[in-house]
Formats: sequence, C-alpha cells, structure tokens
Amino acid sequence: MDLSVERMSNGGSGLARCDGMVVFVPGGIAGDRLRVAVTRKKKEYAEARILEVLSPSPFRIKTPCIHLPGCGGCQWQHIDYGAQLAFKKTIVEECMERVAGIKGIPVKDVIPSPREFHYRNKMEFSFSDRKWLPSFQRGDQRDGEGFALGLHVPGTFSKVIDIEECILLPKQGSSILQKIKALVARTGIPVYGLKSHKGFWRFLTLRHSNTFDNWMVNVVTSDEVWGSLDPIAEDLGREFPSISTFVHTINSRKAAIAVGERERVLSGEGYLVDKIGQWTFRVSASSFFQTNTGAAKILYDTVANFAGLTGSEYVLDLYSGTGTIPIYLSDGAAGITGMEINDKAVLDARINCETNRVHNCRFVCGDIKSLLEGIKSKPSVVIIDPPRSGMHKDVAVAIAALQPGRMVYVSCNPATMGRDLALLSSSYEICEIQPVDMFPHTHHVECVVRMKSRLQG
Repeated sequence: MDLSVERMSNGGSGLARCDGMVVFVPGGIAGDRLRVAVTRKKKEYAEARILEVLSPSPFRIKTPCIHLPGCGGCQWQHIDYGAQLAFKKTIVEECMERVAGIKGIPVKDVIPSPREFHYRNKMEFSFSDRKWLPSFQRGDQRDGEGFALGLHVPGTFSKVIDIEECILLPKQGSSILQKIKALVARTGIPVYGLKSHKGFWRFLTLRHSNTFDNWMVNVVTSDEVWGSLDPIAEDLGREFPSISTFVHTINSRKAAIAVGERERVLSGEGYLVDKIGQWTFRVSASSFFQTNTGAAKILYDTVANFAGLTGSEYVLDLYSGTGTIPIYLSDGAAGITGMEINDKAVLDARINCETNRVHNCRFVCGDIKSLLEGIKSKPSVVIIDPPRSGMHKDVAVAIAALQPGRMVYVSCNPATMGRDLALLSSSYEICEIQPVDMFPHTHHVECVVRMKSRLQG
C-alpha cells in the first residue's frame, strides 16, 4: 500500500494511517510518501516495512554510515539533525498529553548535543558465529559466512551485522574494534552462537575517557580459558598505548547482557577516570556513566538550575547510581543523601566523593521504597533519576508524603516520565520541561522536569 507519514512516534518509527488504522513504519519520516508492505497486524495498529520512497520528506538526508539501513545502532541518522530535535520535542509534548493527560506544560526546545557524531563514550558489540549481511552489502558473499563482531539488526536477537566502523564512537574506537576481531580470529577459539548458546567469545565493550583520551577494553566470554586473553591484551597495548586498562568478564548465563558473574583485570587499574565539569569520576567496567560526556554537563547544569540550591538545603537524590548528580550539586547544598539499590554503584559513589574531596554527601544502599519509609528528616529538595522503566507507584506515593518544596525529575523515557508525573501531579505543579539531546541519531531524549509543591505554594 501507499501511505503518507504524518509524524514521528515515541518508538522512533514514522506514523501513518490506512482506513483509520495507525501504521508504524520504521525508517519512515514525517512528510514521506511511501510504498510499504505490512509485516504485522494487531487489533489497533499495524507495522510495515518500506518498499519504496515515492516522495521523500524534506527532512530526509543521505547517511554517512556504511552500515545503514541494516544496523540497529541508529534509527534516525537519515533525518536532518535540526529536524531530529524538533521531532523529539513533539514526542515529549505528546507523551505529556496522551500518557500523563496533562496539557499546557511548557516544553522547551531540545538542547542539542555538543557533538553530532563520535559522541559516545561507551559501545557494546556482540559476537555471533554467523555474520548477517544486509542485501546491499552481500555482493559475492553469502549470509552466515564467518563470524561477526558488531551490532544487532533492529528487532532481532540472533542477527548481528559485522561492523567495520561506528561513527558514534571516537574515531580510534573503530580501529580497536577491528584489531580485536582479527586477534580473536587468530585464536581459533569458537565464537558464541546466539541460538546454540555454545562458544566462547560473547561481547566487547569499549569505554572512552573524554577528558584524558584513553580507553577501557572489556571482553565478555562464556567461560574462562586460561591464557586466552592475555596475549590479546598485550598485542592491543603495544599497538594502542591509549588503552589504559583491559578487563575480562565471564558471563556463563544465557542472558544476552554484557555483564557477568566475575571480572579479571588483565592490565591497568580496571577502571577509567573522566570528568564532568570540575568533577572527577571513576568509571569501572560494570558501572553506569552517562554515555555522552559533553551533553551530560548540559544535563547536570540544567538539574542544578532547576534545583535552585542556595547552600542551606538538605537534598535527597533517588536512584543515585555512582553519585554523579549528588557530587555535581554538592557545592550548593548543606547535605545530600543518595539512595541506590546497586551496592557496586554505591561503593563507586563513595570513592568518587573521596576523589573529589566532597564531605557533605552520603549514600545508602537498598530498595528505594523501604529506604524512603525510614527517613527521619524532611528534605527541602528531591532529585529523581529513575531507570528507563520509571518509578514504582509506591515510590511516587512515598515521595509525595515527604512533601519537599521542590523536585527535579530526570528521565530518558518520555512515556514512563508521563506516567510518573501523572502520579505526582495532584501534589506537585509541573512548571517546565527541558529536553536535552544525549543521543543524536536515535529517537531517545533525556528530559529534566522542574516541579514545586502545590501545598507550599
């Protein structure tokens, strides 16, 4: 069928209609006229793939990446960057109206990322015992020949595109990626099969310190074959002196995640050091750190502005992770308590405080809801930065019961943000929302929300 794409949806697909039914078209752009084939049909919507672009959107551009359209790393690289920012703002507005049921909240223009490309300080790549090739790349090669080290095809778990270069990584990252692939091939040890769950090599994570321009290599395997990675670490270190640490992680479980049961440091300290603003942070192999360092400063500056600290406030920071937000705000508060369920993150947060000589932050580990029930002193300001899935409704109730005068909510998911703000809106006025583009060329957007108590005026 032939369809016209009306707008962009929260999941990143273009949204069109056929006989009143919503049709989501991955790769479609608002303003496109497309010939599509339906791939999935539900009661309320359908999904379709593009057969032909009949009339391109004015926002459609040629992509610089050699792996598109098959790669799942970027959904929006074929969209003009200015248009990406406008689409993200509209998605936030629509989520507030449709999910939260709240109209008229001022959503500001999205602040762009300082870098459009080469901005990611972390990338995870998957090994596969079968190399999947998009039709435009096949030539004389057959699908399945050789092993792959790259990124998944969108919507699949077993198809991995072999990546030559990722233009979201700093440039040297692609050279390190290719060298590791060659060294793995030389070992003769089998690569992990995503369907068979047999094999050794599973994931590669590259981390980069934006401040000090050095790298962490973390190779995840299914088991520990003694001596298998030491020569690789040595060869890499000789060719790339900027690799400051090499970590070997073992994940014997079937779950396709690039973390494991144990880690072994083969070279260096086992962590990187990076800075956001004036603050220094230790970034270990399994710890969370904002993937766009330059945009993270913009994000945290926005949080600080919305918090409006004067030096006398007691601040409560929920889902505090490795302590980046509490440390960033520490100069402006009398005291900050961070709450986090991950014990390794809490340990990193305490070390980060020592590194930065911050003495007014403390961190407690445990379930957020249970920890909130034990609070004795009422906070002046609450900062909430939940995971992508958002808050549990009981946490929202417990926060409202504390009645802080101001709250700042940080979210990377407009849909769950809308749901959470709806839970808080009876007690708190949503004053403004500032989106920040942490993830150019994807549909994802980070938002900072300023809220104030309705009871305290």
